[in-house]
This record gives sequence, structure tokens and C-alpha cells, in this order.
Amino acid sequence: MKKGIVAAFSTIGVFCLTTGLSYPLLALILENRGTSTGLIGLNAAMTPLGIIVSSPFIPMLTRRIGAWFMCVASLCLAAVLLVMLGVFRDVMIWFPLRFLLGVANTVIFIISEAWINQLAEPGIRGRTIGLYNTIAAAGFALGPLALALIGSQGWPPFLVGVAGILMALPFVVMAREHLPEFNGKEKASVFSFFSLAPLLLLAVAAAALFDQVVMSLLPIYGLRHGATEATGSLMLTVLIVGNVLLQIPIGWLADRFSRRYLLSWLAFATVAGCILLVWWIEGSTLIWPMLFVWGAVAFGTYTIAMTDLGDRFSGALLLAGNSAFGVMWGLGGIIGPSVSGVAMDLMGPEGLPLTLGVTFAILGLVACWMSLSRVEREEVFSK
Repeated sequence: MKKGIVAAFSTIGVFCLTTGLSYPLLALILENRGTSTGLIGLNAAMTPLGIIVSSPFIPMLTRRIGAWFMCVASLCLAAVLLVMLGVFRDVMIWFPLRFLLGVANTVIFIISEAWINQLAEPGIRGRTIGLYNTIAAAGFALGPLALALIGSQGWPPFLVGVAGILMALPFVVMAREHLPEFNGKEKASVFSFFSLAPLLLLAVAAAALFDQVVMSLLPIYGLRHGATEATGSLMLTVLIVGNVLLQIPIGWLADRFSRRYLLSWLAFATVAGCILLVWWIEGSTLIWPMLFVWGAVAFGTYTIAMTDLGDRFSGALLLAGNSAFGVMWGLGGIIGPSVSGVAMDLMGPEGLPLTLGVTFAILGLVACWMSLSRVEREEVFSK
């Protein structure tokens, strides 16, 4: 069991570093060629589109082919696609390639998360999931740093990305006997989880929306309030570091308290962060500790959702749930930057905290409502 979890952690850590490198790499290459911002955005959207389209089919394919083979094949496919992205530098060819890269990424993340949840001991599941999200966030953070060191010119960044993916393969291959399959008799479609676990899916969508909005627009928010480019980038760095360091403590809380109450606390803490961002963006040093905590509590909603999923479901149902998470992550990733960008155009920079605040206020209220017993809900209606 321990070997299986270590293999899944190692695979995700190395793969997230490669993914964190490839996203800004492809954007920089297109920017340096004079590609329009709109076309760069559409091209980048192919990856989450691949996530949304492919996620519903993963449970069925895994039952037929096997989780281990699916993961290995997807790692190989991702490596081949990175090579092809380096060979074919035409933006129109990149559209189908990035779509397929989204498909490969989805399989790797969904199966790895299902493995980790299936193998985690119930008493420490929250801390295990917190460690997983810490490793994933650290990988995503180190990817851009690696790109800064090797540059975006020529083949070196692509070769580093391919090498990173190939480094993940031995972990999966050597731990094959310790990694579970999901061939149970239970059959659940991805879309059935909208009725089985609606709160968890809402939490995933909110976390994805936050992740994509702050990664793409937070530095711009800082610039529009008079911050320098360096300060805008530093804001994002502090937020990411907080996310990396605080997921294990959030997982510890998930092992000890009601998940629904904890989810509502994290959601409302994120709303408070949106308000404080507006107050402290211009000149207050308090913004730095706030950003450190803000990113952690917002993304902590994903840690809570994944922990609760593992406690409630197992086997084929767990895999279907993780696939449903993939659909919601893709939707949140596409909708978030689009809505926030429009809000910032119409209302100025405060459209960003407003979009995030409304999203997490809804999540917090829904979590509070679902925390009530049926009798308590009936009493609310009667009053």
C-alpha cells in the first residue's frame, strides 16, 4: 500500500512540474511570434476542453483496459505530444495537440487521485490528500522556475518537459502490483454524481475557478492598482507558497471536524480574503500574510472535497467521482477567467474579487444548508 501511494505521489510531483513548465512555455512562444492575445487564450482553452470532453469516458475505458495501462499509455502520449509541439510550431496545429494533451493530463490526474484515495488510511485520509495537493502545487510552482532557468528558446525546454514525464514512468511501472484497479461491479456514470455528491462538485468547480482566475488575472489586478510587474508576480508567488505549505494542516482539520462545516468555513474565509484584497491592495503590508492564507483556504476546498469523496466511495464509484471532478475542474477553468475578465472590463479591477467572492459565498451558503439535518431544514422553511 505504501509503495502504491509513494508511486502515485512521485508520478504526480514530476508530472506537475512538467505541466507547470509547459503552460507558460507555450504562451511565451506564441507571444514572441506576435500571436494575438485572443488566439493565445483560445489555444490555451484546448487543454481544459480536452479535460471536459474526455473525463466522462475514463471510468468505462478503465474498466475495459485497466487503470495501470491507461496511466502508462497517457504518460507516453503526453511525452509524444510535447515532442510534436516542439516540432510543429504552427498555432493551428497546436489546437488539436493541446486538446489531446488535456486528454492525457486528465487520465493521469484522475487515476492517480483515485489510487491515492483508495490506498489512503481512513484515519489520516485528510492529511494524505493534503500532502498530495502540496506535492502537486509545489510541482506547478517549480515548473515556471525551471522555465526561467532554461529559457523558452529552442528545444531545451521541450526536452526537459519530456524528460520529466519519462521520469514518472518508472514509479508507476515498479509499483504495478501495489496499485489498485477499478473493476468492481458497481457502475456509476460521471453525471450521476451531480445527484450523489453535488456539494463536492460545486467545491471542485469553485477551486478550479479560483485557481485559473488568480493565475491569469491577479498580477493584472495588481498592475491596475499601481503595482509594478515585479510586485504583481510576487503577489502570485506568495499566494502559491501559502497554498503549498498549508494544505497538510487543512487535511489535518479534515480528519477531525465535520467536512461540510469545514468547507463552509473555508469558503467564507475566501470571501473575507476578497474583501481584504480590495482594502489592502494599495499600500498595506497586511496584504502579504493575507495572500499567503487566502490561496490556501480557497484551494483547501478541493482538499476537503477529495477527502470526503474517498470516505464515501470506493472502487469503480470512486473513479467515477474523480472523473466527475475532472469535468467540474475543466468547466471552472474555462468559465472563471472568462467571467472575471468580462467583469474587470465592465467594472474595473474590482470585478476580480467580486467574481471570486460571489462564487465562494454561494459555496459557503450551500455547504451550510447541506450541513443541516432534514428536520432543521423543515424548521427553516416553516419559519
